Amino acid sequence: MILVYNMVNQSKKDDPRFWKKWKESGATGDINGKTTSEAYAFFDCNASPIQIAQEIPAIKELVRTAKTPKRLELYLTDEALPIISHNSFDYELLHIALDAKNAGIRYVLGARSRPNVTNRQIADELASILNQAYQSPLYKEEEQFRGEVVYKEKGRYLFRE
Repeated sequence: MILVYNMVNQSKKDDPRFWKKWKESGATGDINGKTTSEAYAFFDCNASPIQIAQEIPAIKELVRTAKTPKRLELYLTDEALPIISHNSFDYELLHIALDAKNAGIRYVLGARSRPNVTNRQIADELASILNQAYQSPLYKEEEQFRGEVVYKEKGRYLFRE
């Protein structure tokens, strides 16, 4: 059994300035942690979904740093449609996913974590994972990498550069 405790200074939990700073910093969610931070990597690879899924844990360990969220969850699909956004149906993300699929992008690697990190931080983690994946046996010598990482900031999806 895993117990998760959300710690908030109780003297500030009802202070609107606290929550304003929380949102301005790019963090998502509320005191109960009901919303997660998330980002999506749309990428192409000639490896099978099973090969990618087998390699991801090792890649994740290679890129782990002190800044890596402890509870980073990854979800892989070859449907090229985001599978983890449970907050609401998101038409902008759907359009990005369909554009990726129409461009021949085969995979989506979704990532989410507790809301004490920003969507941009999750996107940075995904970019590190994709970078390392390109150096792994998943990609053959001289195979070109095609992919993008997207995350939501201030109500709009941004492509990580």
